[in-house]
This record gives sequence, structure tokens and C-alpha cells, in this order.
Amino acid sequence: MPKRIAVIDREKCRPDKCDKPCIRFCPRVRTGDETVFEKNGKVYIAEELCVGCGICTKKCPKNAITIINIEQELSDPIHQYGKNSFRLYGLPIPEKGKVVGLLGANGIGKTTALQILSGNLKPNLGNFDKGVEWDEIIAKFKGSILMTYLKDLRDKKIRAVYKPQQVDKIPASINGKVSDLLKDERKVLADIAKKLEIESILLRNIADLSGGELQRVAIAAAICKDADFYYFDEPSSFLDVRHRVIVAKAIKELAAEKAVLVVEHDLATLDILADIVHLVYGHAGVYGIISAPYHSLRGINTYLDGFIREENIRFRQEALDFRTAGQIFKGKYSVVSYPEFRKKFMDSGFSLKVDAGSLMAGEIVGVFGANALGKTTFAKMLAGEVKPDNVDFAETVRIAYKPQYLKSDFSGTVGELLSGSVKKFLSQEFKMEILRPLELEGLLDNRVASLSGGELQRVAIAICLGQDVEFYLLDEPSAYLDVEQRVKFAKMMRKFVEANQKTCMIIDHDMLLLHYVSDRSIIFFGKAAIEGHANAPKALKEGMNEFLKDLNITFRRETESGRPRANKPDSQKDTKQKEKGVYYE
Repeated sequence: MPKRIAVIDREKCRPDKCDKPCIRFCPRVRTGDETVFEKNGKVYIAEELCVGCGICTKKCPKNAITIINIEQELSDPIHQYGKNSFRLYGLPIPEKGKVVGLLGANGIGKTTALQILSGNLKPNLGNFDKGVEWDEIIAKFKGSILMTYLKDLRDKKIRAVYKPQQVDKIPASINGKVSDLLKDERKVLADIAKKLEIESILLRNIADLSGGELQRVAIAAAICKDADFYYFDEPSSFLDVRHRVIVAKAIKELAAEKAVLVVEHDLATLDILADIVHLVYGHAGVYGIISAPYHSLRGINTYLDGFIREENIRFRQEALDFRTAGQIFKGKYSVVSYPEFRKKFMDSGFSLKVDAGSLMAGEIVGVFGANALGKTTFAKMLAGEVKPDNVDFAETVRIAYKPQYLKSDFSGTVGELLSGSVKKFLSQEFKMEILRPLELEGLLDNRVASLSGGELQRVAIAICLGQDVEFYLLDEPSAYLDVEQRVKFAKMMRKFVEANQKTCMIIDHDMLLLHYVSDRSIIFFGKAAIEGHANAPKALKEGMNEFLKDLNITFRRETESGRPRANKPDSQKDTKQKEKGVYYE
């Protein structure tokens, strides 16, 4: 009989405010078993008695219950947060001299694994009531590399450094200048500051940094510390493509003498970074299983396929396929045509030039370019919020904008935020086109302040697309979304834009997302915060090749999934493509 895992969302479950249908309708309770019961004001489910009928999940008015039937045999979890709560099975294996990658959906245990390995969380082997002694934990891994690792961790012979995921929250907890944060224990600050291009901001206040600057400072702070193991949680967030490559090279150099483990959702960055990949699969918020290690290419392809052949385990119903990308331009009429724009900001000295062009109904334009080159300024010119210096541009278009940096200071629930921000919130159209594809229906009763980065991102996307306008601008919508969510978002955007004949501009640094979703491209070149130049919209492949050539990076098409794969710098295939002048194959 399959094992049941029952998880109750304590934020949603309020037994004092409902008539507890989970208890009243449970068939096992009706026969006299305490399968679902209330204790100390909380509802619990006895997993060993549950038959997996699913009645309680359907009857719960707040969708607070999840019950999963596990077909494979599982030993005791490495860690469980409490009764009827998330649990993690297995741990990745850090390896000196290599970068080990963790690839999996959000809410599935990757950060929990990093917290355990870095010593910030002691595993309880599922004994959440009393905990366990270190000897028992170590014995569980007898004969494996992890046994030695955990023993050294217990004896404090290991020093680990953890770079957190949400670097945009650093200013809320750390004050002072950047130089105060960088403790140069390894005597590498001068070198790493130059490589990560943060020399010019060392004397700036942490509170004044952009997201990309915060990310590079956090990575530099980790590398400067003297440790045995280094853990980086999503190091590519907020970084443009160029800085992602720079950061990847710095982390690879660190791994030559240290053990490095990275959680990353940008597959192109993972291509460059990882030597070995562990897959993390299961059910978000319920349980996660960490697979055996794979060579990076095979691991990524296995994850996209959703099927682990060696163990005959399918963890996703369908493969993530990129072969539908490279859209044929379907624009039918111009939503907005614009002349050449020129703008100079006297306070900062930044100047922007945009070549003349037009944006069509029914198309998505992918915007490529480094940070601080004027991409958002260009969009605001189209919306009439910023006036060009050289022309009186009167043909404005109504625009909805999803900003790069998100705030979660709303005091109510997701449902309350959406109902107050989107006029058609209650319509079937909004539900089918936006809410359901973004998987937000189950979050409507969650408080906005408690949302994760990925959840907050999806809410912000929904608010933007819920506006009744002709033109949608989404600034870095991939931030904090996992690989599956990015593919689902791209599919949703294609359907939404084409069905409603809207125009959309997506500014992002995930090359796979832009490859999948874009009809045409606009490329920004220049010097960050000094000058920017954008060309007119052009064919996606032409734009990709021009952009990658400027970055000196090559991509080739992966045969199994159709995804563009970043070649490792100076590899044989990288060299051959550059000799041919083909940077985007």
C-alpha cells in the first residue's frame, strides 16, 4: 500500500473559524479511527491511518490540506519541520575541486539542504518532537562521504559559508558601507572586487545599492571568507548576462581549491558553472527528494525530461521542451511607432539613444542588455512618463509596468491585493488566462507579507497583466521563478498576447526564457550608467547572435530538449562556433 504524506498549511488552517469538514467527512473518522483530529486548537492527520481518499482536501474551505500518495519506498526523512509539515529526503554531496549544482522547483527543499550542510539547521531524521543526537544522524550515513562530512560538522572542524537567496533584503538587516561587509579573511578582496566589478562601490552605503550590485557584493563577501565549503543560493538573480558569466567564472575559480554547491534556476548559468548536478523533485511545500549525482549535462536533460530512467521514477507528467520557441512574427498592425529618441539626464550624466521603430499587436519583444543602459527609461518614453530631448513624442500608449524590484508591505491577503488592483479579478477570463496558469488560486488566502520571492513575483505579474491596456512591460519576471515556472510563464504569455492582440516587452537576463517567448528583439549596448544605445526591433535570431557576440559567449541547441545551451568558455565547441561567427546556433 502506498505511503501517504499529509501536509497542513498552518497559515490557512483556522479550525476556530470553520466547522471542520475535514473531520466530519473523513470516512475513517466515521468508523471510529482518529485519522483526522483536533488537538490544542490545531487539526492533525494521522498519516498511518489515512487511506488517501482525498475527501478532506476537497472539503477544506481554505485549501489548507495536501495529501500525496508516495509510490516509491522512502526511508525516514533527513529533516521534517513538524507533524503534517514539509520533509526532505536525502542530501547532496559537496565535493572539493568541483561545483555541485542543485536543480529543482521552488519550495522543494533546496534551501533546507543548504541550511543543513552549512550547519545552520540540525537535521532531526523526522523526529521533530524530541530531535536526535548527532551519533544517530552520523550513523544514518555510515559508509558514505556524508558520514565524514557530518561528523566534522558536529565536531566544528568544518567552516561553511552561505550566500542567501534574497539579497534584496540585505539592506534591511545590515547598515554601513560595502567595505564594512567585506571581511577579507583570504586576502583576495582586491582581486575579487576587480573581477566582480565592485571596486567603484566599495565606499557606497549598502542601502544605496541596486539588486545586481547587492548580489555581486554578497558573492564577494562569501568568497572573501576563509571556509572549507561555500554555498551559493541563486547567485544569478538580478544580474545581467554579462555579470552572470563573470560571477560563474569567479565561483569556478573558487571551486578549484574549495568545495562549492550552488542552487540555480538559470540553466545557461548552470551550464557554465556546474560539474555535477543533483536533481531535487517531489511536491512543493510537501516533500522533496534529492537524487544521486549526475554529470551536469545529463542531469539537466534528465530534469527537463521529468523521468529518472535508472530508478523508473517520473516526477513530472510532461517534459519541458523548448522546440516550440523561435516564434514566427505574427504582428498584424502597429500599436505604437516611435522616432529616434535621445535623452540626457543632467543630474547623473547618463545619455540614451533609441533608434526609430514600431511595436506590433500580437507580438512579444525580448529586450537584451546589461543593467543601467536605459531599458526602463525607453519604456517610460513610450508611456509618456519621460519626455525625449530631441522630439515632441505625442503618440503615447497606455502601459502596465511590472517593476524589477518588488515590495511585500501590503498588510492583507493575496486575494485582497488582487481584488483591489485588478478590475476584472472576479471574471472567468482573468481566472483562466492569468490566475490558473500562474498557479495563484491556492495562494489567495495567504498574506502578502508571508510570500516567498517566487510567489510575490507571480502576484506582481498577475497585477500587471490584469490591467486594461495595450502595452505590457515586464521587468525581470524570471527573478525567483524556478525552471518549470519560467516555462509555464512563457507559454502563458504567448497565449495571452496572441489571443488578445496585445503588445508586450519583456526585459530579462534569462536567455532561455527570452528565446522561448520572443518574436523579435531589441538590443541595448553601451556603458552602464554612462550611455546606452538601443537598436530598432529585429528578428530574434539576428538579435541573439549580435548580443552574444558582444558578450563573447556562444550557445548551441541541445538535441534532446531543443533548449539553447551555453558552451563552456574556451571549450572545443565554443571555439569552433566563434571561428564561424555563429554565436547563437
